[in-house]
Amino acid sequence: MKKNDNIIAKNPNAYHNYEIIDKIEAGIVLYGTEIKSIRKGKVNLKDSYAIIEKNGEVYVYSMNISPYEHGNIYNKDPLRPKKLLLNRSEIHKLIGLTTMKGYTLVPTKIYFKGNFVKLELGIGKGKKLYDKREDIKKKDAQRKIERYMKESIK
Repeated sequence: MKKNDNIIAKNPNAYHNYEIIDKIEAGIVLYGTEIKSIRKGKVNLKDSYAIIEKNGEVYVYSMNISPYEHGNIYNKDPLRPKKLLLNRSEIHKLIGLTTMKGYTLVPTKIYFKGNFVKLELGIGKGKKLYDKREDIKKKDAQRKIERYMKESIK
């Protein structure tokens, strides 16, 4: 990602619940006033997930784009499945990983790339409870070290 890419929303649970091994950038098919809501930052990725359908298309579910306040009949359902735009080779790669190795597709963040809205899909494997505890312990230890370093400098 370049420095001029503006991050709109991040998935707070993506890195906590999954071990992300690879990332893929995808476009999103949007309708009506959804882009205006996204520009205002009214999007939530918290419980979202992506699935490859039988026809070879990738959709993201539970991505909440709040309706635009000044929109009328052009507002769509906030939780409707949104189609992702990927190359055929990327879709085949995702099919291989999700079916054979047991990985899942998790949206990690949504951002602007120029004038286009892009979604970063993480290919990840679910963490066990003890893995999550280990990560929390490492973060706490790192915070303590930074706190002691900051105090020792003063």
